[in-house]
Parts: sequence; C-alpha cells; structure tokens
Amino acid sequence: MGSETTSGPPYEVERSARHAERPGFRINELQIGLSQEVPWHYHTKIRDTFYVLQGRVRIHLHAPEGEVCLGRARPQRWRLAGRTGSPTQGKDRRSS
Repeated sequence: MGSETTSGPPYEVERSARHAERPGFRINELQIGLSQEVPWHYHTKIRDTFYVLQGRVRIHLHAPEGEVCLGRARPQRWRLAGRTGSPTQGKDRRSS
C-alpha cells in the first residue's frame, strides 16, 4: 500500500499515483494542471469520490447536464436528486 505507479491514465496529468487496489476498490491520486482536463467518460459499475487537497476542481455533468465546483473547505457529498433532478449538495453528517 502507498506505492506509486509509473503508468498513468490515458490522458495528460501533472502526476498520477495508485495508492491501493483490491477487487472492487482502488485509490488513485491525480494532480491536474490548470490547462489539463479529464476527457468525457462514464461509469456503469463504479462510483467516483473526489477529495480536493489544494485549489478547486470543476466537474461537468452530461446527463443530467450540470456543473459542480469542489474546493478544499470541508467534506462534502454530492448526489443526483431523482432521475430528472439536478445535482444537489448533501452535508456529510460527520462534519456537522
């Protein structure tokens, strides 16, 4: 655990590391520069969780269309409110 990989994602990032992996679970760290972006993609069997350590990250959603900005301020959880709803912010109860 805690070892860095030399092969990264199939797009340009400043730095990438895989810290842990087991069946059904993986922790990847990406450092993305101001001019870099992760290409459009979707997941059918996994769920992304984001922790912003420095700066801000803007996440664009395709269906339903929307945008989420995350910063380093406090733990947050995001979920879609229903099939046709828009992204909503939910507080992590541990941070209340």
